[in-house]
Amino acid sequence: MDRLDELHVFIAILDAGSMAAAARKLGRSPAAVTRILALLETRAGARLFERSTRRLTPTETGLRLAEQARRLLADYDAALQPPGAGAPRGLLRLTAPTVFGRRHVAPVVTRFLALHPDIQVDLTLSDRNVDLIEEGIDAGLRIGALSNMSLVARRLGEVRQVTVASPAYLDRRGTPHVPADLAGHELIMSTSVRTMAEWRFRADGREHVVRYGPRLRMNDVEAVLAAARDGFGIARAMSYQVEPDLRAGLLRRLLVDYEPEPAPVHLVLPSSRHMAPRLRAFVDFAVAEFAALAVIR
Repeated sequence: MDRLDELHVFIAILDAGSMAAAARKLGRSPAAVTRILALLETRAGARLFERSTRRLTPTETGLRLAEQARRLLADYDAALQPPGAGAPRGLLRLTAPTVFGRRHVAPVVTRFLALHPDIQVDLTLSDRNVDLIEEGIDAGLRIGALSNMSLVARRLGEVRQVTVASPAYLDRRGTPHVPADLAGHELIMSTSVRTMAEWRFRADGREHVVRYGPRLRMNDVEAVLAAARDGFGIARAMSYQVEPDLRAGLLRRLLVDYEPEPAPVHLVLPSSRHMAPRLRAFVDFAVAEFAALAVIR
């Protein structure tokens, strides 16, 4: 059997998460895919996946092989490109959180497309944790700690969770100086699964938790911030969500010394997918663009 084909099958298993799914994707029998994996594990002298009833999880050896296999397969594909076929082309599927995507990712995408007339982009804005592999996404922007360590991640910057209120509200009700002061204020929050909400703060290495029953709950952060701008109460949001209002003086940032640790911002790719020229071009462009974005520094 061709060694590159074995690596291709191995990558398909890693991509799909199971041998049955990989077999369907490749149009082969599950038995054939199982035999190839067994052969690779024999050659490696170690298990490449930990088996469970629901999913295969790559071992350290498997992750190391995947990194080398991606490079080999990408080099092989590049070598087969005909002369003059260097301009990247084709469809890119991207995802990003709703507000950050609307304000910052979409403009980056349109500038990228202006430079690459043969590339098309399908950008999905969603606040759910999209499964890149399951949904066939080429790259995604993630805010917060990464739960899937098999993803390839490029750190772009960080954002903070901030507490804000309008100048009019603070003139009327006073400014809280420590988290405990929030008990005497009108609080606004985005919808949560909890009946009783809590806000977490941090100072001097200690966590401060404020539990409260909000006067107003809404399932849309823009509506929450509109209520805060109107002077109804104190709200909490990510720093990039409130940056225009802070700059315009419509909101003020509160309890800065008690803000939680910043949340990282990453551009993530499925670990098992070798980079097509169009994806490599987008990653290089996006990393440079986001490096200049003040709201994630």
